[in-house]
Amino acid sequence: MTPKTVLTIAGSDSGGGAGIQADLKVFAALGAYGTSVLTAVTAQNTRGVDAVLPLPPRTVTDQLDSVLADFTVRAVKTGMLGTPAVADVVAQAARDGRLPQLVVDPVLVATSGHRLGVVGAVERLLPYARVATPNCAEAAAITGRPVDDLAGMVVAAEALAAGGPEHVVVTGGDLGGDEAVDVLHGGGVTTLLRGPRVDTRHTHGTGCSFSAAIAVRLALGDPVPAAVGAAKEYVLGALSGARSWELGAGRGPLDHFGWSA
Repeated sequence: MTPKTVLTIAGSDSGGGAGIQADLKVFAALGAYGTSVLTAVTAQNTRGVDAVLPLPPRTVTDQLDSVLADFTVRAVKTGMLGTPAVADVVAQAARDGRLPQLVVDPVLVATSGHRLGVVGAVERLLPYARVATPNCAEAAAITGRPVDDLAGMVVAAEALAAGGPEHVVVTGGDLGGDEAVDVLHGGGVTTLLRGPRVDTRHTHGTGCSFSAAIAVRLALGDPVPAAVGAAKEYVLGALSGARSWELGAGRGPLDHFGWSA
């Protein structure tokens, strides 16, 4: 049986834990064929981002045209866009109906604290998203409001959904507590998605992996709530599997393939 094709439009991670590399691992782990459009090259590892080289918009366009001319892409996710000019290229493709089942992960700051994107770039894509997946810091940056508790997450999800995305998931993994609670808002309905918090420092690429998993489930035909729930379960397992890993000296990667399950 021919696998469904999913596309990631994002930056690279030379350490392999986030970005394009993480997305392709998630696609493979969940049974999809992964394609990619690179927006930037980064020098990074588990300890942080050392350098970022955004690619020219023309290069992004060429990659996108090449993939879409040959593959039947069933879902697309975006990660780090880098510059508003690159975001314009991607937004135009979305506006033209070329990016089905678009999942926008508004990558603004890496786990290490290094800025990887600008709010203006993300805002260009949000009106075309079927699902947007900001964490609390990203939701705060986009809405201009503090998002530091569950009530703030609900307000942010509703505000972001009013700006265009069909569904918004504000992820709460960065907040404290025994539970990791995400807020899903779509169709005027807000749902709290609760799960146990995994006690681990190995969280590098969590947001990338979550959005990539949503894209795969959408490509396979899941409705958005089911896709988000399945993605949350996948990330929970990937976080749990990597708890005892010693890959790198900083925030390590996830167990994308369930090797430690």
